Amino acid sequence: MATYKEIHGTKIEAVASDPSNPVDGQVWYNTTSNVLKGNVITSAGAWASGGNVNTSRALVGEAGIQTAALIFGGQPNPAKVVTESYNGTSWTEVGDLNVGRNGLGSAGTYTAALGFGGEGNPDQTRNESWNGSSWTEVANLNAGNQNQGSCGTQTAALSFGGSSNKVVNESWNGSSWTELADLNTGRSYVAGTGTTTAALASSGYTPPNNLAVNESWNGSSWTEVGDLNTGRRIAACSASGTNTDTIVFGGYTTANIANTEQWNGTSWTETTDLSSARLGGGGHGNSSLALYSSGEAPGGVSAVTEEWTGPGTSITQTFTDS
Repeated sequence: MATYKEIHGTKIEAVASDPSNPVDGQVWYNTTSNVLKGNVITSAGAWASGGNVNTSRALVGEAGIQTAALIFGGQPNPAKVVTESYNGTSWTEVGDLNVGRNGLGSAGTYTAALGFGGEGNPDQTRNESWNGSSWTEVANLNAGNQNQGSCGTQTAALSFGGSSNKVVNESWNGSSWTELADLNTGRSYVAGTGTTTAALASSGYTPPNNLAVNESWNGSSWTEVGDLNTGRRIAACSASGTNTDTIVFGGYTTANIANTEQWNGTSWTETTDLSSARLGGGGHGNSSLALYSSGEAPGGVSAVTEEWTGPGTSITQTFTDS
């Protein structure tokens, strides 16, 4: 049998840390972890295990990307104040919310986030801004809300749909909220992604139906576009995606589901399922590199984090003798 050197002309490289930008087909031996690794381009998306959260919960606020994420608030009651930050490997508890909430809208990054609304009696209008170490109360929503769709940044965010099948749509400019054109279909438990000028509102719930409805926002109005394949509620969306390229994962039909669907601006395609069926966890990242953190699984809230690598993305694999 030919050796690796005879085939490729060089020996397998031994390195103390993985290459920062490996090419397709590159193989190396990591002398720190004592494992053989290689780089491939994925033909289909896949979920892999990430670091568990410290406090298991559902109906959280979320912000950030796969390697720099934030989750905050959540349930079971009493509503959580806990905030955790993810560095691509593990979660660390950081500064608490001022007021515990679940079912809140959210936007931004892990160092500059926004958390607004939440469950209450009446629903909360409260809005808090995160600077990387602490939360500060800023201007409230115009209408109390929970379980709405949301997207954007700390200084330019959207809140749409929500409790009691709301159609209301509010835009945040960094200092105040303004009501804009309503959704076409009122619903709660909406998955949202995008920006204040190009957003997507996917799935949701209008009793007694879980919805596959999908609407696209152009900065002034909502237009119904291609429905999801599976109607669901309490799904997560890759929060840094766009209204032409995102994934939706998890949620609830008649039970928790693991279904993942990818949107290309025209239609949804079913792709690789989550390893753990969950609802109400934190969605982060984009259609190439996403994260799903915590959420409610059969039997209770889960600490599980899963990392998504989309098709056509370069990934590092560990080789074993099993």
